[in-house]
Amino acid sequence: MANEMLHSELEHVEDDILKMGRLLQDQVARSVKALVEKDMALAKEVIANDDMVDSMQLELEKKCLSLIALKQPMAGDLRLIGTVLKIIVDIERMGDLAEDIAEIAIQLYDQKYIKPLIDIPRMARLGQDMVETALKAFIDKDVPLAMKLIPMEQEMDALYNQVFRELLSYMMQDQRNIPQSTALLLVAVHLERIGDHATNVGEMVIYVVEGKRLDLNELARK
Repeated sequence: MANEMLHSELEHVEDDILKMGRLLQDQVARSVKALVEKDMALAKEVIANDDMVDSMQLELEKKCLSLIALKQPMAGDLRLIGTVLKIIVDIERMGDLAEDIAEIAIQLYDQKYIKPLIDIPRMARLGQDMVETALKAFIDKDVPLAMKLIPMEQEMDALYNQVFRELLSYMMQDQRNIPQSTALLLVAVHLERIGDHATNVGEMVIYVVEGKRLDLNELARK
């Protein structure tokens, strides 16, 4: 009976992780939309909503610690709870990165862009897809799905390198382009980091299911 109650509560925790993940995906999409469309109000909403991500992390952390203290989970369940505690940190950090992108959108609000923003929105969509894939793999305990993050990470790295090369060329053409190019490059760095955090979640899936640790970022570089 106690074991059934624990598993029921763990299912609720997993549902809450999905809610937190969906909010995070929305934050990423809206932050880049604010940047591309120069939407000051939307950027401010993203910044304000980061508190919601933080609150969800704290609430899930409390739930997990309570389960450890009161239910005294064994073996696999304890490993699952420990994994949840790590995953919510990754999601919270991705939320911070989305907030940082929104702040850059505000910073560049009154500037004409030196080039159309094409690859940055692609990186944002890919980052959202990676988060979606990672969280689905976690809920389903699906290792093959988690491994699909490797080619996605390779695509993210390729997009980042493309953005880096292009912005570097703009800096070299005219030093007046340096401040904006640097800001846009920082957006690309944040999006690439979101992809890295998604692969961290994928690594946790493999750990929960198989009890072994794989570095998906390292495998993506091979």
